[in-house]
Amino acid sequence: MPTPKPTTAPAPGLLRRGMRLPLVLLVLTVVSGLIDAVGYLGLGRVFTANMTGNVIVLGFAAVGAPGFSVPLTATSLGCFLLGAAAGGRLTARVRGAARPRRTRQTLAAEAVLVGAAAAIAFARPGEPGVRYALIALTALAMGLRNATVRALGVPDLTTTVLTMTLTGLAAESRLGSGTGRRSPRRAAAVLAMFGGACLGAWLVLHHGLGIPLLLAALVSAALAALASDRD
Repeated sequence: MPTPKPTTAPAPGLLRRGMRLPLVLLVLTVVSGLIDAVGYLGLGRVFTANMTGNVIVLGFAAVGAPGFSVPLTATSLGCFLLGAAAGGRLTARVRGAARPRRTRQTLAAEAVLVGAAAAIAFARPGEPGVRYALIALTALAMGLRNATVRALGVPDLTTTVLTMTLTGLAAESRLGSGTGRRSPRRAAAVLAMFGGACLGAWLVLHHGLGIPLLLAALVSAALAALASDRD
């Protein structure tokens, strides 16, 4: 009888090809700048990625400060929490060696949600309820992503919040108490958010909401295909 040919398992290195996680997270930080430019400039001074800012905005709205809305901000906060809860469930189910798959699944879901927001922005601009739909979809996407990024635990790359990154950049610099070893990564995160916000603001002011949302969705989809587990 012929001897059966042994099956060849894929080389472990094949699972590690692709874009390194720090670079993926830096690009996602740019996307966060895009998303918050859409929210703050186009959806009624609401953040859908930066929830620290949203809590502050909710306080402004609660005391009647002009230009801020309790319902809009509460929608963003609530949908972000729902997305984070979903992300927490995904993280609990998929661990260890399956980390790249979990990351890719999250980015694919983000691309779908933000892509749906872009489609609505193109198809129904200015219609009643569109603002709430865009806030809900983008906040869900950002909550889902943040739960996954939190589980990944890559230092200084949360993709949405920069307060502690800036603190570390200053406190652990040569002027502070450290050597500045992690300063390049921290500075890159700050520049990524700034660049995304600048691009997003320009697109919103000159081209409306659909194009920056579509760009954010396309970038997330590309990252879903390219992300690896390499730190």
